[in-house]
Amino acid sequence: MEPLEFDSLPGLSLDDLEESLRVFRRSAALFCGNAAQLRPACPPSHALIAAGRAALAHDGDAAGFFRRRFEPVRLAGRGFLTGYYEPEVEARLTPDAEFPTPVLGRPDDLVTLNEAPIRGAGGEALTSARCGVGGGLAPYPERRIIEEHAYDGKPAAIAYLRDRVELFLIQVQGSARLRLADGRSATLTYDGRNGHPYTSIGRLLIARGAVPEHEMSLARLKATLRDMGLGPDEPGRRLMQENKSYVFFRLDDDPERGRGPIGGQGCALTPLRSIAVDRTRWSYGLPFFISGRIPWEGAAPTPFARLMIAQDTGSAILGEARADVYFGSGDCAGNLAGGLRHEADFFVLLPRSELTRR
Repeated sequence: MEPLEFDSLPGLSLDDLEESLRVFRRSAALFCGNAAQLRPACPPSHALIAAGRAALAHDGDAAGFFRRRFEPVRLAGRGFLTGYYEPEVEARLTPDAEFPTPVLGRPDDLVTLNEAPIRGAGGEALTSARCGVGGGLAPYPERRIIEEHAYDGKPAAIAYLRDRVELFLIQVQGSARLRLADGRSATLTYDGRNGHPYTSIGRLLIARGAVPEHEMSLARLKATLRDMGLGPDEPGRRLMQENKSYVFFRLDDDPERGRGPIGGQGCALTPLRSIAVDRTRWSYGLPFFISGRIPWEGAAPTPFARLMIAQDTGSAILGEARADVYFGSGDCAGNLAGGLRHEADFFVLLPRSELTRR
């Protein structure tokens, strides 16, 4: 890692650091208060906690705060960015002919393994399990079993969607806003997963020649899966089941959820400020400056230079210079998020006292 001066960060002077500081304060309020994390990450250092306390008490300019408390460090090589968003879909709280696909709540016997994963039948490390006979742990069923079979402890449905494509995309994104028949809305928040490895269905479609890579988009993905068929044993459904990972949700009426989807740290996400990072390598709340040319305003790449805050994680987000950018809610945000698979320069802002120890 290469320490740098703030003035060497390309485009930093054009960014709205006041907004970055507001988002950082949301994280600081949680890690300074030792709040429980939805998906536990590396613990914050003493230096980051000190910076968080200073931010909560700070009433001056944001640029001055970040300059005094942090030092930019360039991560080796170029990093890689993808995007995610919060789907908005029609739904029902009881099933009917038009809305038959269940959204499942968290199973009572699901155990999240943060430090000692167990091994699946194929030898893969599983990050969740279920309580077995005698209190032992056993792998939780994979997607196909959950969708097609009854078993002891299978969770109840909390909402119903039109089809399995909508459910699949909500599970990939980790949250959703539901539009109900009576005009009300409801929100889904991530509440655990079965622990099996994540497989990108979009990448499978490209690798198998079903969709050319340059034509892949959110709309094309949905249409292709539906054209392949979603009924029992039809190709679209079987393809989605190659992603063995399965996400469970809860209906969430907490006021914080009204601000946006809840990230792994436990706070609401902010469009184009919150990022998901590898939680085995980074702490929530760390600021990252990301610079490059990416399609964040439209289909064409344009300059991007923003100070982002790590507030979320994802099973496909692996590596130091790797991030998922949260774009917001709805189809427009989804189209932008789906088009982002680009390299960029990554700079992590480390608290100054932490940097001297490294």
